[in-house]
Amino acid sequence: MSIAINAIIFAVTLVLVIRCFKREGQWAFENGRRAFRFFTVQSNAFCAISALLMCLAPGARWAWLAKYVGTAAVSVTMLTVFLFLGPSMGGLKPLLSGGDLFMHLLTPLLAIVSFAIFERRGMAFATALWGMLPVVLYGVWYLYKAVFAPEGKNWEDFYGFNKGGKWPIAFAAMMAGAFAVCMGLMALQNL
Repeated sequence: MSIAINAIIFAVTLVLVIRCFKREGQWAFENGRRAFRFFTVQSNAFCAISALLMCLAPGARWAWLAKYVGTAAVSVTMLTVFLFLGPSMGGLKPLLSGGDLFMHLLTPLLAIVSFAIFERRGMAFATALWGMLPVVLYGVWYLYKAVFAPEGKNWEDFYGFNKGGKWPIAFAAMMAGAFAVCMGLMALQNL
């Protein structure tokens, strides 16, 4: 089952990422590059690569660890959509339509199910902390681009984490949320 679920994660995500690089049926590299600003796209792409690695080397610890980090990343994506973006952007419907249904919900659930049930090996606390890496790296990058980068090199605050200058609270909440996700996945591994 692990290989089957991981193959589905990889195939679906590959199609969705390729679609990011197209506009009106034509290749649009800039469109795809812009899509990779979003943690959703980055986390799903990483999870898909890690799922492929689990298909190719299911017994390898490094592939399992990569799958864990990918699963943690898409779990953060899913929870952010349901707990923050949905309520702050007027509802979940637009966030769960089209390809976003997979990237925001179905792929994270498939990754969690495969990792927690079919890829269970047990996990130490120190190993669980590796799952925070994507959120820490992206969080620092997003903070710089949305808050501190000079004009012309900055991004709009498309997640709304700096509304009212409250980025310290949002940043701390994302780190705490990522930690909670990692502890939850560790608990599932250790059942």
